[in-house]
Amino acid sequence: MKTITHKVFLMFVICSFLACNKVPQLSISWSDEILTIHGDHLPGDSVQVWYIEAFCRNGSHETAWEETVIGHQSKLISASPKEIILENYLDDGMVAHHIISVKNDEIIFDVTISNPTEKASEAHWAQPCIRVDGFTGLGQDDYVQKSFLIIDDQLAMMPDLPQWAMEARYTPGQVWRPVNVDPDDVNPRPLSPIVPDNGLIGCFSEDNQLILATAWEPWQELFQGVIVCLHSDFRIGGLVPGETKNIKGKIYIVENDIDALIQRYKQDFNKVLPHSLGY
Repeated sequence: MKTITHKVFLMFVICSFLACNKVPQLSISWSDEILTIHGDHLPGDSVQVWYIEAFCRNGSHETAWEETVIGHQSKLISASPKEIILENYLDDGMVAHHIISVKNDEIIFDVTISNPTEKASEAHWAQPCIRVDGFTGLGQDDYVQKSFLIIDDQLAMMPDLPQWAMEARYTPGQVWRPVNVDPDDVNPRPLSPIVPDNGLIGCFSEDNQLILATAWEPWQELFQGVIVCLHSDFRIGGLVPGETKNIKGKIYIVENDIDALIQRYKQDFNKVLPHSLGY
């Protein structure tokens, strides 16, 4: 009798341990240009991503937005809670093939861009737009209080940045570009003089228990937007006839450990980072 009781007790302890240490599960769905990340542990149970908001031409910083955007249509190829495949067909003939998958606490983007036409594509960059109002519990006027960049391997909260641009064709908002991107080719919102060394942008959850962050390689810009959103916009750079390019991206939804996130970013994107400029 004691042996049976002991075994039952051990099973109870093991099951309780596994329940307490269960890894939170993510799943995804996509409809009407919105990628939704689901998770019972997420504030509001989900995060929405406008995927893709826009494909854009170069020379965009001083150009009217309607002249920058290249129209596109989207088609869902297949979908499950752990993997979505979709395609975008641009008006200039370029095709973007997306494999979006879930692995533990991250969403992985594997994008193949191709130009099957006989003319060059003008698509130079694209915008996945992450809505963070539900995640941060804040609105347009104050969500920057929980938003950050990574500069010189250190957390840089947006309100603490020493230089904040105020003027542009359209306001408000804030754009940061990497050193290899021409300032004429970014979003027509205020362009910061700070040139980050790191392609991560993110925010903390309302209870500060989680971090949501995103990065792409190659990346065109980081953007604090005007619909309670954060962007790491990926770079395409145009395509000549017959050319194909591969682009990688991730959204991390992880425990609040900035140092671990930075190391993970470096490993995932094989980054040996230079110093930022203007900070």
